[in-house]
Amino acid sequence: MNIVLMGYRGTGKSVVGRILARRLERQLYSLDRIIEKKGGMVIPEFVARNGWPKFRELEYEVVQEVCDEAQDAVLDCGGGVVLDHRNVDRLKRCGRVVLLTAEFSILLERLRRDRNRPALLDGVSFEDEQRQIMAEREEKYKAAADFVCDTSYVKPENTSMEICLHFQEQGWI
Repeated sequence: MNIVLMGYRGTGKSVVGRILARRLERQLYSLDRIIEKKGGMVIPEFVARNGWPKFRELEYEVVQEVCDEAQDAVLDCGGGVVLDHRNVDRLKRCGRVVLLTAEFSILLERLRRDRNRPALLDGVSFEDEQRQIMAEREEKYKAAADFVCDTSYVKPENTSMEICLHFQEQGWI
């Protein structure tokens, strides 16, 4: 069974994904890295040149391809993957979805350290942008989730252990 990591940017999906894949000796599919490879450039550059709608089209294609290929793998999804219900439907059919969350203040602190993330909204402050986007996505994330892990005050290694234990308890791995 595939383990699908979802959540807002800055929740730790990439780090937890790498740890989970290593711990479980599974292949890791980082959807954003695959998108960058297919798109021929990093995501901020792709979005600047082509816009968010083109990015979301490419993301949809990558979700389909990865779900066709992945077997007992870890899938690290971009934060906006939930914006297209087709992505969520497909990802839920190809694995169990783990929603990673974090307190808003913690997310802001993490996101401010990473300048390689493209702006999602024009004309609003960084904090207002994050608050607005999180509010728009929150219900979609919750609806997709089979399991939720709060990463606010937990080291990624411990989050990955929590996920492993839950999956074992459920008989998913």
